[in-house]
Amino acid sequence: MIQHFDPSQHDKALAKDLGTPAPAADAAPVSVEIDGVEITVPEGTSVLRAAALADINIPKLCATDSLEAFGSCRLCAVQVEGRRGTPAACTTPVAEGMKVTTQNDRLARLRRNIMELYISDHPLDCLTCPANGDCELQDMAGAVGLREVRYGFEGENHLAAETDHSNPYFSFDPSKCIVCSRCVRACEEVQGTFALTIDGRGFDSTVAAGQDEAFMDSECVSCGACVQACPTSTLMEKSVIDAGQPEHSVITTCAYCGVGCSFEAQMKGDQLVRMVPYKGGDANHGHSCVKGRFAFGYATHPDRITSPMIRDAIDQPWRPVEWDEAISFAAKRLTAIQDEHGRESIGGITSSRCTNEETYLVQKLIRAAFGNNNTDTCARVCHSPTGYGLKTTLGESAGTQTFDSVMEADAIIVIGANPTDAHPVFGSLMRKRLRQGASLIVADPRRIDLLKTPHLEDAQHLPLRPGTNVALVNALAHVVVTEGLEDHDFIAKRCDTEAYRAWRDFIGEERHSPEATEAITGVSAEAVRRAARTYATAGNGAIYYGLGVTEHSQGSTMVMGIANLALATGNIGREGVGVNPLRGQNNVQGSCDMGSFPHELPGYQHVADVAARGRFEDAWGVKLDDEPGLRIPNMFDAAIEGSFKALYVQGEDIAQSDPDTQHVEAALRSLDCLIVQDIFLNETAKYAHVLLPGSSFLEKDGTFTNAERRINRVRKVMPPVAGKADWEVTVDLARALGYPMEYTHPSEIMDEIARLTPTFSGVSYDKLDELGSLQWPCNDEHPEGTPTMHEVDFPIGRGRFAITEYVATEERANRRFPLLLTTGRILSQYNVGAQTRRTDNQVWHDEDVLELHPSDAEVRGIQDGDWLGITSRSGQTVLRARLSERMQPGVVYTTFHHPGSGANVITTSSSDWATNCPEYKVTAVQVEKVSQPSQWQRRFDEVDRQQREYLATARDAAS
Repeated sequence: MIQHFDPSQHDKALAKDLGTPAPAADAAPVSVEIDGVEITVPEGTSVLRAAALADINIPKLCATDSLEAFGSCRLCAVQVEGRRGTPAACTTPVAEGMKVTTQNDRLARLRRNIMELYISDHPLDCLTCPANGDCELQDMAGAVGLREVRYGFEGENHLAAETDHSNPYFSFDPSKCIVCSRCVRACEEVQGTFALTIDGRGFDSTVAAGQDEAFMDSECVSCGACVQACPTSTLMEKSVIDAGQPEHSVITTCAYCGVGCSFEAQMKGDQLVRMVPYKGGDANHGHSCVKGRFAFGYATHPDRITSPMIRDAIDQPWRPVEWDEAISFAAKRLTAIQDEHGRESIGGITSSRCTNEETYLVQKLIRAAFGNNNTDTCARVCHSPTGYGLKTTLGESAGTQTFDSVMEADAIIVIGANPTDAHPVFGSLMRKRLRQGASLIVADPRRIDLLKTPHLEDAQHLPLRPGTNVALVNALAHVVVTEGLEDHDFIAKRCDTEAYRAWRDFIGEERHSPEATEAITGVSAEAVRRAARTYATAGNGAIYYGLGVTEHSQGSTMVMGIANLALATGNIGREGVGVNPLRGQNNVQGSCDMGSFPHELPGYQHVADVAARGRFEDAWGVKLDDEPGLRIPNMFDAAIEGSFKALYVQGEDIAQSDPDTQHVEAALRSLDCLIVQDIFLNETAKYAHVLLPGSSFLEKDGTFTNAERRINRVRKVMPPVAGKADWEVTVDLARALGYPMEYTHPSEIMDEIARLTPTFSGVSYDKLDELGSLQWPCNDEHPEGTPTMHEVDFPIGRGRFAITEYVATEERANRRFPLLLTTGRILSQYNVGAQTRRTDNQVWHDEDVLELHPSDAEVRGIQDGDWLGITSRSGQTVLRARLSERMQPGVVYTTFHHPGSGANVITTSSSDWATNCPEYKVTAVQVEKVSQPSQWQRRFDEVDRQQREYLATARDAAS
């Protein structure tokens, strides 16, 4: 019998653990005979993997296909014709003509002896063990036919070892550990934290966290890789211990950051027992972080809004009502407001947390039922400069690469991003490439954890001052141009030569040199020159950036500057290079793709484009406005001025996430009707007249689009707690406004998107189910998607260099406000914290703190843990001090995950010149020791208490 295995057909590879990773995709074929079965596999394939592909199962314990072969358990011993001994199948590569025997009496005795040794030091409590039915040790004991243990259980053993319960999500029971090292290797190879080790030798070998500490006291980041790798119940999810083994699973997509990890939601009926990273996920390949893996409890938290609420005024208690009454109440208010104040007096904000289909429907509701283009999204306040800058230079508003592309990079620049905290699964992949030898350049005011990657050989930190990004990127480009480091062939073939010459003349001016900009950026000329040379002379140079680039008054200019640098060095259009924005929320890319901006229809088609607008008018059956509508900041200003009267907000907390909180709250108070649709009573809902229950990602079908343009399926695993998915609520509101939307399933919405959006024309649920995921553009030209953008040409023909004049921010430090505040995220919390604050992730970060350099603390008499009053030109708040050498003197840092911290009370209304993206990253402040909360926080606490009382009263009435 002959079997030929095609590596592209990976269904079998996903269905079971094949023991060892796949070899290189381009490896030559090798034919080998295993137990009389001839199989052809790529060169470098292990005997263990080759056998598994032929459905020949060799017993194993230390081997798993997510980790490199280790060969410690010896359970996979085989015999190879012409070779002595019994080599381990996991560490033995196939060879042409090799003949392997996996089963005979000799091998059976050997394996039973090995299993006897394991079982002689293992509790025999299978019936009460939480892993019963899902334990590889148990399975292998049965596979080798173990029926007795001759060595007894009375000798020295580890059965009395104490269990470590310190981690809120999993326990560590060393009495059940077989020291296979899979957890240790997962921590090293997959996560890259190196938090676990094998302590001792021989019989005394044990798995230890950190310096033999409790897991919570070690450097463990609770990603769950060790739990997933463990073949016994040594490392076990507490949710499984409590609920028992799940009985079915659904593959879906994580609703946290923009990495878009695929998970198996493992269920018992409608109860979610655990989330297991799906190894078929093209974005995560079976890895996860603490949020996606464990922090799903918010979906069933008691704080969930489970019934619609309405009230006539925001100082009144909530009144619970049925869906029909709430929708009717909202529609009548919207209609009355438009009748009195005009068609442009209302608008809506879409969500970067909801699905593509839901976002598409909200902007359709606004354009077709409201009759205007007053639609915007939270991407306005995070990545709108990405859209403007990349469309100007490269012709498309998205990143150019897959995440996997980083494994081909030789030099990696990270600007204004913190991958290990904000995009941790991709951060682990990047660390893996750095351990393999890629160079790292980090441009950030703060030392991020990526710079501390174990075994990283070459790390360069450019600690620039907040607000000076453009000066720095111009200096890097100046070195490239003046030292002749450009890729002239690429420029001649792929770029607009006239634009290039103008840019070259501009960037070559002495004022852009590292020496001239050193006083502006605070980065030494020597460091800038070294970084520029490293990037430009590497075989493949890749740039990754985050909100530290876009959330500036020159955010769009900086994005264009990054694209200029990539174009000048030819680092576009192949694996291992590119310009890669790291999106903060799960569907930031998708919310932009779906037409959430006031000037663009889905697919970035301008509302003034007659042909594009005509297609939507024909499909939607209405005449559409050809003038752009209001952006979020314009809505706020118009609300305060009195011309904008009603707002529909789906899945977004603008009162917490947008800058200059006092201004936002004033705008929301000015509205005659605010409709909020969310899963919790958020800060925005405190100013709402209609509160519509939202649905979590576990309660709906749809798609998310991640930071690499990857469209992933979201699949419903439990019914919505309030009875409706978000898309159904939007449909109901449209019908109540007199505009019918006829859909029975989100797949029909995607079909409509595909008909009207050229870059999505080849996307369907059937194709997503077949291929797993797709990266747009997906159309007739690219029927299976486009992993790497701009391989041959650009959507605008040739790449366009842009003039990037540095303009200093108006928000500057002075004697009154001598420090510069910048903001960011932390690993355990997510965005405004609405989800993660309602999980055990609180044990890692239960409050936002202010990080400052010890020298800044010393001159102010500040000790670690002191309460600090932080005052800016906009307001004041109070945070606890954390002294940190990660900061540079003169710069302070905080997160924004807790509404009570008031981080955005002190941020200003300054914004990007092109897109109005707020300048969160530069706020001049002063700090001093205080003994009580700020006035804003005292008012916040009172409003929060009052609203929760209203909600509790309403719930009691509803029940």
